[in-house]
Amino acid sequence: MTTPPICDYTGSDYQTSFWEQGGREYEDRAEAIALRHLLPKSGKLMLEVGAGAGRNTPRYAGFERVALVDYSLTQLEQAQARLGRSDRYLYVAADAYRLPFVDGLFDGATMIRTLHHMADAPRALAQVRSALQPGAVFILEFANKQNMKAILRYLLGQQTWSPFTREPVEFAALNFDFHPAAVKAWLTEAGFRVEKTRTVSHFRLAPLKRLIPAWLLVRLDGLVQWTGALWQLTPSVFVRARAKGEVVAHTPPTDVLRWFKCLSCGHTPLERSGEALVCPACAARWIVQGGIYDFRQ
Repeated sequence: MTTPPICDYTGSDYQTSFWEQGGREYEDRAEAIALRHLLPKSGKLMLEVGAGAGRNTPRYAGFERVALVDYSLTQLEQAQARLGRSDRYLYVAADAYRLPFVDGLFDGATMIRTLHHMADAPRALAQVRSALQPGAVFILEFANKQNMKAILRYLLGQQTWSPFTREPVEFAALNFDFHPAAVKAWLTEAGFRVEKTRTVSHFRLAPLKRLIPAWLLVRLDGLVQWTGALWQLTPSVFVRARAKGEVVAHTPPTDVLRWFKCLSCGHTPLERSGEALVCPACAARWIVQGGIYDFRQ
């Protein structure tokens, strides 16, 4: 099965260069506030799509276990070094367009700073929905096409694309901004019901970040994030959506092999064979190396 092009962070020092040394303290802490308001207090099994080096993973402390999914093996290795190897964390290298999990497994999911790399966003959202139980909460962050800076640039004739139309804009290779109305429609089509919206990074302007301490910008951002329910004019928008369907009590299997399905034929469970997982139905095979399940091939 062919998939859209993938943004691969293999070999990247993104966590260090962008977050830790890139002057992003304000954005990181503002996102933490949004997550604190949107996440459930507790849960069984969280799916983190686009986990990267595990920057947000500790913020899911209310969930008993977390499955970190990223296409980049090196990002997952960095997450593993950061969080450790334990039964609490499952590290999975996989394509977001082809998640290797059985349907209805997770009772929570997040996709933070990941959708903007998706050339086919509706397809990725549908994959997340398939992996979720009815009633599960999905926290989605997306890059907002209709942000104030883009609106001003468009009105002043400094950019050609309109921030008011619904089609995505690819401002750099495999980097997309989305219109809030389009994202809401995609979530609805995928089987979600949008519950809350929070706007984040209201003050993401270099002059402001140079002049005003990060802690003060964070506090101000937290005070106005709730206005996302009324309008979305910031570069980053967080949405809490809930998977539609009849809610039935469900406990994930304790055997991790029962979490996975064969990406070739759909069979479950898979079987362990040395340093690999094997499908007993079609003999498809995936490597397990250093505690990371590699479903990319």
